[in-house]
Amino acid sequence: MRSMWKGAISFGLVTIPVKLFTATESKEIKFNYLHDECKTPIRYQKFCPTCERELNSEEIVRGYEYEKGRYVILKDEDFEKLPLDSIKSIQILDFVNLQEIDPIYFMKAYFLAPGDFGTKAYKLLYQALEETGKIAIAKVFLRTKENLATLRVYQNCLLLETMFYPDEVRNPAVIPELQGLEVAIHENELKMAKSLIDNLTAKFDPAKYTSDYRKALTELIEAKINDNQIEEVQRTETAAKIVDLMEALKASVKATEAARKPKSPKRKGKKATV
Repeated sequence: MRSMWKGAISFGLVTIPVKLFTATESKEIKFNYLHDECKTPIRYQKFCPTCERELNSEEIVRGYEYEKGRYVILKDEDFEKLPLDSIKSIQILDFVNLQEIDPIYFMKAYFLAPGDFGTKAYKLLYQALEETGKIAIAKVFLRTKENLATLRVYQNCLLLETMFYPDEVRNPAVIPELQGLEVAIHENELKMAKSLIDNLTAKFDPAKYTSDYRKALTELIEAKINDNQIEEVQRTETAAKIVDLMEALKASVKATEAARKPKSPKRKGKKATV
């Protein structure tokens, strides 16, 4: 596994070189979109309508539309020049209790591993967090955004988890259906609900939770393969197009050469009589 970011954890006068690795992955079954008529995979192009051609990633920059049709252009070097301590470091701001943070704030998890010459300092922070039971609140700049994050012990490593800022979490008060929930609940109804919760209460074991949808979908796909319910995809043959183009060019050259040859003069003869 390759690290996606290199930097340092910084708090007080302590600097710990670290490497960042993605901690989670999606296991959803992915589909390609095909044209229903010919079963050819659909292509998604980054196309410039002004230049009328497809673009590669090196030709694309980020633009902030501050007025309709007017943009401020920002390139990678512009982001790197931002006067932020979090550009290449994880800046620890506070230490708090995990129980104080609502799960709605959590976004994406990353494993942290010690960088060059950072093993002892990394282990020191790991052990200090483990024994105090605290987690760190930090800021870190990833890709094009300064993220709020937590830093905590997870199994045998430090885990960084990006978070939403408070102004990014919507207020449920804006949902009309949640207004006026003043409904009378009978005491026996509440008692039954609590009893049901007690009966279903168990120790959290993540291994027991699996995706029934993914399992059923996999079985459906395998059944279709076994029954030979397979569509042959009509792939675009670039090489064939090149050959056809060459043939067309050759034919065009021959035609133009024939057209350029001087025509032999017509022989004058007697007109045929009827």
